[in-house]
Amino acid sequence: MCANSFAIDNGSRRELTLHRTTTLPLACYETHIRQHAQGYIPLHWHDELQFVLITHGEALFQVQDQQVHVREGEGLFINSGCLHMAEAVRGYECTYICLNVAPHFVTTQELYISCVQPYIQATNVPYMLIDPQQTWGHCIKQAIRRIRQCLQERPALFEMELAVQLTSIWKSLISHGFQPEYSPAEMIKSQRIKQMLHWIHQHYADRITLDEIASVGSLSRSECCRYFRRFLKTTPLNYVADYRIQQSLILLQSESSVTEAAYQVGFNSTSYFIERFRNVMQMTPLAYKKSKRWHAPSN
Repeated sequence: MCANSFAIDNGSRRELTLHRTTTLPLACYETHIRQHAQGYIPLHWHDELQFVLITHGEALFQVQDQQVHVREGEGLFINSGCLHMAEAVRGYECTYICLNVAPHFVTTQELYISCVQPYIQATNVPYMLIDPQQTWGHCIKQAIRRIRQCLQERPALFEMELAVQLTSIWKSLISHGFQPEYSPAEMIKSQRIKQMLHWIHQHYADRITLDEIASVGSLSRSECCRYFRRFLKTTPLNYVADYRIQQSLILLQSESSVTEAAYQVGFNSTSYFIERFRNVMQMTPLAYKKSKRWHAPSN
């Protein structure tokens, strides 16, 4: 399974890709960041726990309102339900192994309530950097590689080996001082930003005002701006414009012209669309369209 073809609900930004093998609620695959249409992994979230192991290059991840630089050989744990995105550092390719697993599958049913649930509901640890130089981090790194190998080779009783390795990963993680804390206020903030993003992704092609975005989150204009600055390091209307650029990439890979793409995603000026596109993609929409043009094989 390749994450480069993952699907995201354009409304909620919840990833729609099923993270599972034929029979098990997990998936382990290799991701090449710059092979995505946008050149980076766009903002999304999912219920599965995610473990990342960088095999080539470096990546800058944003998880909720925090950024973390992950280097080759290092790993990253991303908690359930947390907004996250990733981009390669210095413009080079970055490749990583991505392990997504349903929370209920990391240990036995009898231990779930005491050993898993408090941690996935924690609001104080949206992510954890996995240092392979530490014993616990090295164990997680080796377990991820073993899971990848098992899924590729599928030896006898490999499902049991997967279960053993997942339990080992989880034990290593939570024994490293992962003290779960739950803050209702932080949970509300997370839900509000998701609500506002959901609304933007549903209405990006329409005229959008700051007042409308703030209203969706039951916030004042100034508080709304603070939310976007905190979680996304941008303003609400800048986020809208950048999201429109993301959506235009899909249209530019089809028969739509640059002008048609601009107006379909909500820009009311082709010249502004071209300027904004160049700033985001470092090329013009026409150059992007030509670079992605599909040529049917000749008979």
